[in-house]
Amino acid sequence: MSMLTCSWRTACAAALALVPATGAFAQNTGPKEAANPSQAAPVSEAYPVEAIGDGVTSGGYNQSRWAEDWTRYRNPAKRDDPIDRLKFIPIAADGDVYLTLSGELRLRVNQTTNPNLLNSEAQRQDINRIVGGADLHLGKHIRVFGELAHGGLAGRNLGTPAATLRNDLVVQQSFVDVTGTVSGVDLGVRYGRQTFADGPNLMVVPRDNNTIFFVYNGTRAWARGKTLRADVFDFRTTRLGFGGTGDDVTDQARRFSGISAGVVLPKSFLGGSKLFVDPFLWRLRNTAAVWGPRTGREVRDFYGLHVWGDAGPVNLDWTINHQGGSYDGRKIDAWLILLAQNYKLGKSKTAPRVGFHADYASGGGAYGTGTLRNALAPFGNNIYYSYQLFATPTNLIAFAPNVTFSPLKAVRVSAEYQLSWRDTTSDAVYRANGTAFARTQNVAGRKIADTARLQAVWSISPRISVTGRYEHLMAGPALTNAGYKSSDFLAGWVSLRF
Repeated sequence: MSMLTCSWRTACAAALALVPATGAFAQNTGPKEAANPSQAAPVSEAYPVEAIGDGVTSGGYNQSRWAEDWTRYRNPAKRDDPIDRLKFIPIAADGDVYLTLSGELRLRVNQTTNPNLLNSEAQRQDINRIVGGADLHLGKHIRVFGELAHGGLAGRNLGTPAATLRNDLVVQQSFVDVTGTVSGVDLGVRYGRQTFADGPNLMVVPRDNNTIFFVYNGTRAWARGKTLRADVFDFRTTRLGFGGTGDDVTDQARRFSGISAGVVLPKSFLGGSKLFVDPFLWRLRNTAAVWGPRTGREVRDFYGLHVWGDAGPVNLDWTINHQGGSYDGRKIDAWLILLAQNYKLGKSKTAPRVGFHADYASGGGAYGTGTLRNALAPFGNNIYYSYQLFATPTNLIAFAPNVTFSPLKAVRVSAEYQLSWRDTTSDAVYRANGTAFARTQNVAGRKIADTARLQAVWSISPRISVTGRYEHLMAGPALTNAGYKSSDFLAGWVSLRF
């Protein structure tokens, strides 16, 4: 079966499906599995399942557990152990009504020197994630999914922890969907709290680096044919508390809606390829957006095109996006260009890959008047530029060569050296959460940092993985002139899924 080999950014999502928060490094995680066929009739298999906007499934597992297909365990002879029995629990004799249980345990330690890039005691985070989910299929057309999660955090010099790291208990997902086929087109609608990943990985992703996922509340609907598809959605984000399930509420201040489409290019294109073109039109409304010293209402429109896939040994993931709209009565005019590509040195699944990513995120206007030119990624992969969360695609130019290889059969090692600059020195350097490093808008210096990164993933089995990660951020004049320091980051964790 010919399947798409992971790109630098798509590989990020693939790795997230295997081992939480594997980051920006390319991972050759193998073939992508079929999406859950209960979402539609057989027509759903006509549109390539790796491109339907549900993230990447590898080894049977997906970051969004509802996207997994375990119907092979309908046959008891294929169940090898007690965990296999949990993946398909028949309720009706015909097998169309069944329950799938899922879960995850992740134990992780992070160590960061000079947290917040300030000269201070190192921070240690001892983190645990515990997740349990249930996927109830009520025949071929109706499904109910629920998922609870706990985030534990201890350590030293923690500061003020975010609710995405420390949370007693949260309803991470809770939705119902209805699917069917009309005139050869696979149709579906989903309502409730849900993950969403239908777009470039750097713009929309559930953020597996967090302990608690970034999830939305609202409606998603789709139509999928053989070579064309379209998703429409209307969401509000979730504002998390720290206690039980009662303090995690829909955030009425932020609304995210739009359409993501997809086109399968002919395989004969470029002499043999598997490429996808995904146009998207989104709108993000935020009643309390912060730019510079101001807080105001922002309506930001995203007009974009995402081209990705394989052309022979070359894997590419390109996005071009213009952002318009208004902020506090001011015009928005921003650009986001994200170009990642790599080349496979051999034909085996674990063959080395060499590549680079080159990215441009416009900047300017946050500390002035007139047009706001700062780009932003609405809910993207917030570790792509910095494991310490010290960078984001706002007022940023980045270039990073990288290499990925397998010294052992089950071990994948990735290395990257990233150079980053400001687009304009009259605006700040921005963290992954969108906030500015104080005073950086007032100092000279275009260079933000050089960042060396190394990661190793040992996939013991599809259920168990061990990850080690190191990053050294060498602060440049745009940071040091404002009093900020360099930083080291070291992390390790083990993940168990069933």
